[in-house]
Amino acid sequence: MTASGTATARDEGARTGAPVLRLDGLGWRVGGAAIVEDVTFDVREGEFLAFIGPNGAGKTSLFNLISGIVPATAGTLALDGTDLTGLPVHTRARLGIGRTFQTSSLWPRMTVAEHVRLAAQARHGGSHRLWRRASRYASEVTGVLERTGLAHRAAATAAELSHGEKRKLELAVLLVGEPRLMLLDEPMAGVSAEEVPALTELIRTLHREEGRTVLMVEHHMDVLLGLADRLAVMHHGRLLALDTPGAVTADPLVQQAYLGEGL
Repeated sequence: MTASGTATARDEGARTGAPVLRLDGLGWRVGGAAIVEDVTFDVREGEFLAFIGPNGAGKTSLFNLISGIVPATAGTLALDGTDLTGLPVHTRARLGIGRTFQTSSLWPRMTVAEHVRLAAQARHGGSHRLWRRASRYASEVTGVLERTGLAHRAAATAAELSHGEKRKLELAVLLVGEPRLMLLDEPMAGVSAEEVPALTELIRTLHREEGRTVLMVEHHMDVLLGLADRLAVMHHGRLLALDTPGAVTADPLVQQAYLGEGL
């Protein structure tokens, strides 16, 4: 584990599956400020990689670079060997990168089922006319709602959902696209303590039982330690450490920089 610009895992040989995502010197500068700098790592099929670090460390900015919301000013990014560096968000989504956000973007008056059906329509390129034919995607919508535990809330509007249910709905919308790579940005934000275990279990199921490859930013260390195969620590836009959760939390540099501050 290194504390320089790049970090590598000591347990590289223990991970299985082919590389799905590869970052090489990825960076983003705004003016003269480095928001993300010289980030290099890869993620293998079925892996769960979690990111920690204080606000402003570059975690969400890194997700923005991977999903294409902001353009990289340095380095390269590849998915399944395909260079994504200059591709827009919608192209990356079609290639298999799915993303959730810290702040909910659900439509308050739209029902749970309508959210998922709209996502299914977008995936299949359906027209506005097909949107009105609810039966067109009924089976797909039902299946996704059952997988996320929202079937009993299909007719509820987003405004009627608890924070935990809203996060599940965001995952349901994401799953319709069948992403190769799921980027989850603080999925526990705003979720009550009572709802955290169920949401954690859903994410665990998507990862372990469905074999989803997951990158997740989260401040709940207890959640991450139970989910992650590897843990990455961001520091001023760089990777401070990247290794197994046990190795990272035991590292004196990480303890001095972050764990003593409540992470």
